[in-house]
This record gives sequence, C-alpha cells and structure tokens, in this order.
Amino acid sequence: MRLGVNLGYWGAGNDANNLALAREADRLGYAVAWVAEAYGSDAPTVLAWVAAQTEHIDVGSAILQIPGRSPAMTAMTAATLDTLSGGRFRLGLGVSGPQVSEGWHGVRFDKPLERTREYVDIVRMALRRERVRYAGKHYQLPLPEGPGKALTLTVHPVREYIPIYLAAVGPKNLELAGEIADGWLAIFFSPKYAGEALGHIRAGRARAGHTTPDGAGDLTGFDIVPTVPLVIGDDWRACADVVRPYAALYIGGMGSRKRNFYKDLATRMGFGEAAEEVQNRYLARDYQGAMAAVPAEFIDATSLLGPPERIRDGVAALAEVGVTTLTVTPMVVGQEQAFATLRAAVDAVEPASPAATASPRATMPATSESRTSRRKSARTKPSSTSGTRYQNAGASAFVKASTTPVRNGSGSDCTSAGVRPEACAPPEPAGTSAKTVSRLSVSRVV
Repeated sequence: MRLGVNLGYWGAGNDANNLALAREADRLGYAVAWVAEAYGSDAPTVLAWVAAQTEHIDVGSAILQIPGRSPAMTAMTAATLDTLSGGRFRLGLGVSGPQVSEGWHGVRFDKPLERTREYVDIVRMALRRERVRYAGKHYQLPLPEGPGKALTLTVHPVREYIPIYLAAVGPKNLELAGEIADGWLAIFFSPKYAGEALGHIRAGRARAGHTTPDGAGDLTGFDIVPTVPLVIGDDWRACADVVRPYAALYIGGMGSRKRNFYKDLATRMGFGEAAEEVQNRYLARDYQGAMAAVPAEFIDATSLLGPPERIRDGVAALAEVGVTTLTVTPMVVGQEQAFATLRAAVDAVEPASPAATASPRATMPATSESRTSRRKSARTKPSSTSGTRYQNAGASAFVKASTTPVRNGSGSDCTSAGVRPEACAPPEPAGTSAKTVSRLSVSRVV
C-alpha cells in the first residue's frame, strides 16, 4: 500500500504550509499529492506550482470538476501538466454537486452518469491524440452544421497513458468508476463498510471485461484511494473532535436538503438518524450542534485516530480490504506537527505492507494498457522506488487533539453555496492564533 497526502484547497492563507507539506511528503517517499478545487482556487494552477517544486511525488487532481471545463480543455490541461511534471500527473475527475454545477458553472446537474461516461471517452480520445469526433447525448464534436473542425491535440504528453480516477459515492457512480476509470477517489471510507462499495466497483470491472477465473470483477490494477483524516494523540475520542467540523460540513452542508450524497452515504453505513440531525442543525446554522451530533463512531470508522499502535491497526485494516493508495489528511496545528504526522503514517504503513519496498512510494497499479506505456516516462522521470529508511517518529509524532469548540474564523473554501467558510476549519487549541493553524481539514469535492 502506497501513501498519498491531500493538500485540500488553497488561497486561504495556508499556501506556504501546504507547499512545505508536499515537499516533505516528496522527501519521505509519498506516492502522490492531491489538490482539490471548488469555487475558489483552481487545481491545475496549484498542481503546476507543486510539481515545479518537487522531484519524485506524483501530483493529482482530486478533483477537476467536470462541469467546470470542456472535456477537450481537460485533456489539454492533463497533457500539459504531465509534460511539465515529467510524467507525474494523475487526473481525478468528479461531477461536483448540483449547487456548484448550476450555481457557479451554469451547467445543469442532469444525467451525471451519462455525462461522465461521455466526458471520459472524449478525454481519452484526445489524450490518445486521435482526431476528436464524438456524437453523444451531451457532447457533440464538432458541433453539427457549423464551421467547427475535428482537431487533434498538438501537445505530446510524456506518457502515452495518463491514469484517470473518478470520485464516486453512490452505487451507480461506483460501478461507473470500476468500468471506465483506473482508480477510485473515496471519501468516508471504512473497512467495516467497504464491502458494499467495493462490490459495486467489482461489478463495473466485470462489465469492462476485467474478471477473475470465476467471473467476478477483478480489482487487479485498479487503484483504491480513500482520503482519510489522520490525528495522532493519546485519546482517540479527543482526536475525533478535531475531525467533527469536516464531517459535519459534508454530512450537513454539502448539497441541498433533498440531495446530499454524503448524508446518503452515512445513512447507508447505518448512521441515518444521526445524519438527519446533523443536516437539520447545519442548515439551521447551528454549526456547533451539527458538529456535536456527528457520532464519534462514524468519525472513528472513517478516520485514523489515537496513539501510533491504534493507527497501525487502522492502516492494517485498510490494507486488508484492498486499499492500494492511502491518502492522509493531517488535521493538526503547525508545520512541524504536520511533518511528524506524515512520518507517523510512513511508520504505520510499512509493517502493514510487508511486500512493499522500503519506500511507501511505489508505482501505481498498472492496467494492461498502461504497463507498456511507461517506457517514455521512465526515461524522463527519476526513479520513484528508490529505497529510503526513516527514523521512527515515535512519541515525536504525537499531536494533542483539541477539545475546545470551534470559534468562527477564516476557513478553507467549501463547495456548497451558502456554507460559511469558517465551518470548514478544524478546532483551534486554546491560545493558538488563527494565523498559525494549518488548514488541512477539507479533503476533496465529489
């Protein structure tokens, strides 16, 4: 199992810390650094900046919003980032949500599965440098009865094949990810409840012809990538309190009352009554009440919390159910504590993945199409599997979780129209200036 780090959104005063975090993850051997976008900072600009100041770590979008760009523009962006990074780009895509799609981008949130399938078809066609002609329900290229001309991408990516990931929550979208993508960007992933979601992924893999001898969907070569909050401390319940703002935001505030994918996910996991209360309180602007209503058991099931030995057990459980790239979100105060948390994740992953190399950075699972297409990148990209030994973080990685209430302050970008940004930020320990808090709590947008 490889390691990734989620850098979240940018432009909220945390840019220098995020860049330092990416560079430290690169030094430690992390496989990938992911960047999000909503309706603030855009991911490609930040990814180019991070790629220019790192050497080995892959850079990935988690996610590029499908309604925000034409598929041709996304292909152009992917090819450019892959070239500038020396073959280190991973393309994560997602449909966002109704409020952002329609309110910010002016794109109707209808038929998201059909739209995503056509979108990925066109992106792949363009990246293969084929002449782009497409006649779909949502996209027609060139437009009929007009002066448009079928064109070919002029940029030659470093690699012949750029991996595509889908952010997916609902059952049908999970099946689509298994069918058309190279990996799944997961949120609120729990080993205890993973069987149902992975079953949908397997169904999609089988539909695409990737099957085991008994006909079941084969996950070989498919990257399972959950983003998991990570808080280290003596008391896991105190650590869970740090994650409450993040969980309450997604369950209560992402989307409308009638359409919230994360609330639906929590309901499928057996937390329906609590999820309803979280949403009711959040939409009534009772943010403290919404945070308090998030069950500690839900946070624990979807996070890595507590002392190092407990973290190791959690990582082992994730590896056991098939996670191939564990993306952590260090929810801590201060750069040094963030660095210590990254080191602690390395220590936790190595015993959980005995077959792995000494470095948690290993090549991503290769699909049958991509195994033969990395020859070009191998000539331009430094080896990402060089062995590196790390000091045991030990007690230095401990982070004291705050139990103080969140006070309103400047937070990270959020994806739901009308959501107050301060609700995205983690609690601040008493005596800590808002300027010193590392805003690493928000992970990605589906």
